[in-house]
Amino acid sequence: MITIIARKELGVLFGSPLAWVILALAQLVFAWFYLANLEGFLQVQPQLVRIAHPPGATEAIAAPLFSIGAVVLLMITPLLTSRLIAEERRNHTLPFLISAPVSMTEIVLGKFLGLMIFLSAIIALIVALAISLLAGGRLDSGLLLSNIAGLWLLSACFVALGLYISCLSTQPAIAGAAALCILFALWIMDNAESGENGITRSLSPFAHFENFNRGMIDTFDLAYFALFIFFFLALSVRWLKLYR
Repeated sequence: MITIIARKELGVLFGSPLAWVILALAQLVFAWFYLANLEGFLQVQPQLVRIAHPPGATEAIAAPLFSIGAVVLLMITPLLTSRLIAEERRNHTLPFLISAPVSMTEIVLGKFLGLMIFLSAIIALIVALAISLLAGGRLDSGLLLSNIAGLWLLSACFVALGLYISCLSTQPAIAGAAALCILFALWIMDNAESGENGITRSLSPFAHFENFNRGMIDTFDLAYFALFIFFFLALSVRWLKLYR
């Protein structure tokens, strides 16, 4: 049933022009930053040769591209999560959904999985641009895989949080605005505190993504992402049970 709900969400998403517009704009932004980083790297490459351990193309071009991807996902995910439950409530179709022979956990996981598949397609656009660097050089596969895993986990946090916020409102616009404000607040928490080990900064998922962005995979960061995702998905399941 989880896959059926996920396919339904993907069908509704790709049946509207919003998904295609988001994919096109995301690719435009990624391509622009990719070409800008590539041009800058080629300009300073003669100076990098004189350095003992110069940064490679993966570190200078691909890693910053994944950082831009995190900001892009921050802005577009609330637009997509706002309709997951709030639109069902606004259209009065949620009672039919929760009365179906499926558990509340399956409903939440199905909607979560459907949107994660779509966001994975956006991440795949970044990966394709990074892999294109193989045409002119070599890639640090470890750093690339670390960035892919970090961005995917970060987007999963966005979806889990946005899904729960969508449960709390009957208006998708309000749910989207609230999720966007919370994500911006988490982003500000990451940038406001100067210390790397500050308590406030450690609560932001962006701070944990930065370690992946540098190629550092820490079990503490993995545990943080797992708990963040599980916490908000569990809250969504609990809300649906109370609503039923």
